[in-house]
Amino acid sequence: MQYRELGRSGIQASVVAFGAWAIGGGPWWGESDDQESLRAIGAALDAGINLIDTAPVYGFGRSEELVGRAIAGRRDEVVLSTKCGLVWDTADGTPFFEQSGYTVNRCLEPASIRKELEGSLRRLRTEVIDVYHTHWPTVPPATTSIAETMGCLLELQAAGQIRAIAVSNVSTAQMDDYLAVGRIDVNQARYSLLDRTLDAEVAPYCVAHDISILAYSPLEQGLLTGKIGMDRELTDDEFRSSLPWYKLANRRRVLDLLAGWADLTAHYDCTLAQLVTACTVAQPGITIALCGARKAAHVLDNAVAGRLTLDPAHVRRMRQEVANLGQPE
Repeated sequence: MQYRELGRSGIQASVVAFGAWAIGGGPWWGESDDQESLRAIGAALDAGINLIDTAPVYGFGRSEELVGRAIAGRRDEVVLSTKCGLVWDTADGTPFFEQSGYTVNRCLEPASIRKELEGSLRRLRTEVIDVYHTHWPTVPPATTSIAETMGCLLELQAAGQIRAIAVSNVSTAQMDDYLAVGRIDVNQARYSLLDRTLDAEVAPYCVAHDISILAYSPLEQGLLTGKIGMDRELTDDEFRSSLPWYKLANRRRVLDLLAGWADLTAHYDCTLAQLVTACTVAQPGITIALCGARKAAHVLDNAVAGRLTLDPAHVRRMRQEVANLGQPE
């Protein structure tokens, strides 16, 4: 497994991380088997994947509780990442979405952050969070400033409750505001070979400021594994159904692209998912690929990508061939 430092924090994290959103279950993912989830996290640690990323809102506490159970007795092997800023037990903040009978609000008020952190520490069975993200920026009518939020995070860091301060789903202007107050080491953002929006501004900004990018959805919700064929029907309530690349005409183009990489998977003796993940962490500014999994077998497949080093010529080829696809229709 390859490891990289997160920003300037001194924390060394595996280039492939375990994403724990899906183990929380819920309508976007369907039901999960808790015992299988526990086995999956254990398999990740055994395979050298040390960064586990979760959030309170994933399953409304369920994901964090499972992670806490899985890492009991192995805490020193884990780079533990969780988040704050999406709350469902208060009317504070700005409504964001509804799920499972809850209204989830965006809220980054200091008092709310402190309350969330207490809950995360309890569920995760730990005294410190290694990487603590603001999950989404606040929006009106909430009025909490980034300076207020960052001030609170710096106090929690000084108290030893969090190690590295991180952000998620932010713009470069918002990162400017964070950096005006203190240091951020990680930015978690959506990125895949099919969605390289970050390349325009965010990735160069992060490189210039020594901020690591933790890329979520690097396999475009499974499409880049090549396992979701033209015959897969999506229901309206599935998260994938909202993604443009899953439309049948666009899906055909992606599957044809992936078929053209058969020589590369043969060369590296790997799967498409492993090839794509290795290519993702070879992109400028991308530090870690956050790969969701609910089964131990999937985790072990993901871990192989963390040991692959692609020839730069192959990385350039893959990037260009994706660019040739253009935008989804």
